[in-house]
Amino acid sequence: MAKRVVTAIDVGTTKVATIVAKVDNSGGIQVLGSGVVPSHGLHKGMVVNPEEARRSIAESVRRAEQASGVRVDGAFVGVTGRHITSMNNKGVIAIPRSDGMVRAEDLKRVLSSAQTIPIAEDKRILHAIPRGYTLDGQERVKNPIGMHGFRLDVDTHIITAHVSSVQNLVKCVRAAGVEVDDLILEPLASGEACLSPEEKELGVILADIGGGTTDIAVYKDGSIYHTAVIPVAGYQFTSDLSVGLGLPFDVAESMKKKYANVSPNLDPKEAENTRIQNGHNISYVDLCHILRVRMEELLKLILLEMPTSDYMTLAPAGLVLTGGCSNMPGLIDLSQATIRMPTRIGEPSGVYGVTDVLSNPAYATGVGLLLWGTRSQSKTWQSRKRAGIFSGVMAAFRRLFR
Repeated sequence: MAKRVVTAIDVGTTKVATIVAKVDNSGGIQVLGSGVVPSHGLHKGMVVNPEEARRSIAESVRRAEQASGVRVDGAFVGVTGRHITSMNNKGVIAIPRSDGMVRAEDLKRVLSSAQTIPIAEDKRILHAIPRGYTLDGQERVKNPIGMHGFRLDVDTHIITAHVSSVQNLVKCVRAAGVEVDDLILEPLASGEACLSPEEKELGVILADIGGGTTDIAVYKDGSIYHTAVIPVAGYQFTSDLSVGLGLPFDVAESMKKKYANVSPNLDPKEAENTRIQNGHNISYVDLCHILRVRMEELLKLILLEMPTSDYMTLAPAGLVLTGGCSNMPGLIDLSQATIRMPTRIGEPSGVYGVTDVLSNPAYATGVGLLLWGTRSQSKTWQSRKRAGIFSGVMAAFRRLFR
C-alpha cells in the first residue's frame, strides 16, 4: 500500500488544531506537522461568526502546511455541541438464503433496519455504530460474516446532529479551502486516542473537558455505549473567576492557567495574596476554591449524563479525563474524592513523529481524528479519493446524512 497523507482539524471553542500525518505501509501514523491557533467565531462548539471561524481555520491549516511541507486538500473534522443527541437501538432481519450464511450485504441491511427511528426534521444521523450482533440467539458476535443462521440482530449506537449546525461548520472548513473527508463526533475521536482496548472492554467513562463543551463517551464490551455533550467547560471556569474575583476575562484566563489547583495544599504561605499582571491582587485560596467548586459540579454533571446510576457496574475501569482543562493540578484527587471512582488523565497516543506537543491532553481530539479516520474508515476514505466524489457541500451532506 502506498503511503498516503491524512489531515485532522479540531475546530474548538478556544483553539483550532490542524494535524498533518502520513500513513506508512504498516499502517503506522507519522505526524508531519501541526498548526494551532486561537479560535474565534465559535461558542460552545458551534459556529456563531462564520467569517471569524473561517479565518481561524485557514490560519491553522496554513501553519500546518508550512510545518509539514504538505498541501492540505481534505481533512477529517470533529463535531460537537449541545445539539448532539444519541440513543441505542436494535435492528433485526432474516437471512433469506437456503444455506443461511451471513454475507456483507446482510450487515448493511440489518444496520439500515436499526436506523429506522423517529428523528426530528432538523436532525440527521451522524453515526450509526454497530455494537455487537446476535445470530440465532448467540450474543456478542463481533463479525458474523461467514457464519450460518436464520435471524440476525444488531445492537447499534446512533448519534444525531442538528443539520444547520453541521452545515455551518462544513461551510467554514470549505471556505478555508479544505474539503471535508468525514465528520466525526469528538468524544469518539478522543476515545480512540486515550483509551486502551482493555478499558473499553471492561467499561470506562471518557470525559473530554475542552474550552466550550465537555464531551462524554462511555464504552462497554469493547464498543461505544453512550455519548453526550455538556455545554460546561473551560470557558465557564474562567467566567466564574472573572465574576468572583472582579477581573477582566483575559486576566482571569491567564490567572487560571498560571495558578489553578483544584486540590491545593493550603499552606499559610500559599494562602497569602498572590500578585499577578496588570497590578491585580488575588487570593490564592479564593482562586482555588472557585475552581474546585466548579469542577466538583462538572464531575457530578458527568455522572448525571450516565444512562444508569450504577456507575461502578457500568464502568469498572473508572473515569478518564482528557482535554485542556484536565491539566489542572489536583484534578485526580478531587475526582476520586467527589465521585468515588478510579480516575486517570488521558494523554493521546497511537502516533509517532513530531509529537512532543501533541502528547498533551488538550490535543486528544486532534490525534483521535487521525486514528479514527485512518483505522476505522480507511477503506471508505480510499474509495472516495479514487472515485473523486463528494465534491461540494451538498454532496458531502448526501453522504453524511443519508
